[in-house]
Amino acid sequence: MPIILGIESTCDETAAAVVVDGTRVLSNVIASQIDLHAKYRGVVPEIASRAHIENILPVIREAIATAGVTMPQLDAIAVAHRPGLIGSLLIGVTAAKTMAWALGKPLLAVDHVQAHLYSILLKADQEAPDAHSGLRFPAIGMVCSGGHTALYRISSWSDIQMIGSTIDDAVGEAYDKVAAILGLGYPGGPIIDRLAADGDANAVKFPRTLLDRDSLDFSFSGLKTAVLYHVRGVPSRRDPQATKPAPTQAEVTDIAASFQSACIDVILKKLRRATDQFDARCILIGGGVSANRGLRAALVNFPVPVHFPPLAYCTDNAAMIAGLGDVQYRAGNFASLELDAITYSQFRR
Repeated sequence: MPIILGIESTCDETAAAVVVDGTRVLSNVIASQIDLHAKYRGVVPEIASRAHIENILPVIREAIATAGVTMPQLDAIAVAHRPGLIGSLLIGVTAAKTMAWALGKPLLAVDHVQAHLYSILLKADQEAPDAHSGLRFPAIGMVCSGGHTALYRISSWSDIQMIGSTIDDAVGEAYDKVAAILGLGYPGGPIIDRLAADGDANAVKFPRTLLDRDSLDFSFSGLKTAVLYHVRGVPSRRDPQATKPAPTQAEVTDIAASFQSACIDVILKKLRRATDQFDARCILIGGGVSANRGLRAALVNFPVPVHFPPLAYCTDNAAMIAGLGDVQYRAGNFASLELDAITYSQFRR
């Protein structure tokens, strides 16, 4: 039963976790930066990098102490090395390479986005047996978060191929931007999800962008712009600033519900397309938006089984890095100490 330390620093969460046997989480420590970025309504890369430098060692020490293991007992060090913000990635990758060298342990390079899919298998140390024993391959995986909206064909945990992604905004990013338009807080996803539960999803007919007939790619930029024009008005020669009275609280609630309905409709349509095209036996959903109550409810009666992570593992965490790292460890797929951090743009090429 391998004991693996996972390290995650791809964006604005500094995290470390110890996982046994690929699924049993002994510790999962996360230092959040939400308060640092809230006033900017988005992640500021330079601020994120500085916070990672301050947090990385205390977080790793706490994860190891909470797990009740010693450093020599670790079998390997797993780190998310792609994709993400380069400054943030470098902090985690440097820490992992240093530990692997100092302890003489294997280094495991993990794809952050693919790890979100693996998170459905994670469970706390004392939890009941695996609730996802019905998982069957081939599966379709979808990662929906603030930075990513992508579809994958999963033949096995060592064979994951991207089949679709966003051509502009990620769905979580669209949630944050719409929340800003409506004068709500950050991050926007949980706030809009909460408001949507009390709103009329049919109050505003926002567009559903599906692209080509068989396309598995996503686009949420047009939907975000439609919300902006609905709330503030459409610029014109007479009114270049598009001044319009601010919506009432009841109208904000209905706009949130209508926006969320449009997002979920697009996601469901793309999942059906992918399921049909690849004859998938189940669906795996990961990433921060996988915690969305509206999305979970909409997928209850999907034609094939749908698996979500426990809520604790929906957002960025290091347990998923250690978990997928276990797959690499068992395959003997070790990284060298020359491992590079890879940004999203490099990753896509």
